[in-house]
Amino acid sequence: MKACAIIPALDAEKTIADVVVGARSHLGVILVIDDGSRDDTAARAQKAGAEVVRHVKNLGKGAALKTGLHRARALGFDVAVSLDADGQHLPDELPKLLADDDPHALVLGVRDMIAAHAPIANRRSNAFANRFLSTVTRTELRDTQCGMRRYPIDRVLSLGIKDDRFGFETEVLLRAIRARLRIVQVPIEVRYPIDRVTHFDARRDPWRIVARVLKTFAGF
Repeated sequence: MKACAIIPALDAEKTIADVVVGARSHLGVILVIDDGSRDDTAARAQKAGAEVVRHVKNLGKGAALKTGLHRARALGFDVAVSLDADGQHLPDELPKLLADDDPHALVLGVRDMIAAHAPIANRRSNAFANRFLSTVTRTELRDTQCGMRRYPIDRVLSLGIKDDRFGFETEVLLRAIRARLRIVQVPIEVRYPIDRVTHFDARRDPWRIVARVLKTFAGF
């Protein structure tokens, strides 16, 4: 099972090098998808040892992940582990997601957001999304919004994911369950630095996720 890492990044010049270096201690190929950054993200990622693919303008996290998955497939990889560029996801947790030897499984990182002292707004939005998606899919999903996942590349690209923004990760779950992909949920440690910069809006984006669920069920 050949594995690489995909890091979607937007204006992450302060953290990207550390994330890349940490990931390289576990995986040989790190793909950073610079999604229209206006700072030095791409140069710092490349200097740290990543292969950088750049979107000229911001297309969204989902679009960045799609670009990364297509590039990973072109390079001959079977699976790709995604992690965020902001330092929330600890590269030393990568082996936990790589431990399962089924290359066709979708492996989800499950955060303990209380232990990590995540902001209250993030905890509430995640709990809401977990309850909502577990109900509509009739599947116990313990962390539907964690960006640290292991994607079976061919299987995920065959699902026809349409969302290009934060709804991508939700749509993957919905379509993976419908396609009867095996889903593995693995507890991981994360951190929430005080100066962490995130592009996820804990008040607005959960409702966009609900909209994505409705669109997916409606066939859009």
